[in-house]
Amino acid sequence: SMQQNGFHHVAFACRDLDATVAFYQGLLEFPLVHTEMQGSADGFLRHIFFDLGDGSSLAFFYLQGIGEPKDYPTAISTDLGLPIWVNHVAFRADQARYDQVKETMTAQLIKPVMEADHGWCRSVYYADPNGILIEFCVDSPGFKPDPKAAMDLLHAVPEGYTK
Repeated sequence: SMQQNGFHHVAFACRDLDATVAFYQGLLEFPLVHTEMQGSADGFLRHIFFDLGDGSSLAFFYLQGIGEPKDYPTAISTDLGLPIWVNHVAFRADQARYDQVKETMTAQLIKPVMEADHGWCRSVYYADPNGILIEFCVDSPGFKPDPKAAMDLLHAVPEGYTK
């Protein structure tokens, strides 16, 4: 049966198609599986899709002369004045995939932005060519869904915090 839940794709802007393809397909081995192009003599866009291996895709728009700013910002956190880790994309990984990504990136002299043990998962983070932070996340063991505790903490603040 057709999968009905979860993401079909998440899309972002990119300024350099070749660098984006080299990063996601070349380094991370997410194959480029679909490209659309539409427009006219006045301007056009390209919409590219990378297969994430579970039926979902990560997609990018490349814009040329359709009203976008000249050097449009693509870094979805730092271009908004936020720390790079706020808006990010996390890919599920097992330990073998995690190690393989680190090995590939190290061989290309690409250093992680950070590596963290969050208790319920271990993560390594890299910045893509668009300034978007990506994460490879290994559940260890993952978090146990707890809607009641989630609601209880929704508006909690640290002790002594005053706004």
